[in-house]
Amino acid sequence: MKGNKINQRLVTEALLLASGYRKYTGEKLDIYYSSEICAHIGNCVRGNPVAFQVGRRPWIMSDKGECEATMAVVNSCPTGALKYIVKE
Repeated sequence: MKGNKINQRLVTEALLLASGYRKYTGEKLDIYYSSEICAHIGNCVRGNPVAFQVGRRPWIMSDKGECEATMAVVNSCPTGALKYIVKE
């Protein structure tokens, strides 16, 4: 699943926030998370435990680790509970 698309269309912040996603702001990359969609499979915490760390607040820190690696982990989310928007 592409972490920057929903139904083949690029996501926008307005769409994600209106859909109930929570925003985690980073310098190069904003990550959005929906607890309603998440199935707690754990691809995120296993794929990049530096950026995704359950028990830490905030539990998502997109500036921790490489941007490309974090996007790959978000893309591996099978439910679409994680999305991202790259800052220009």
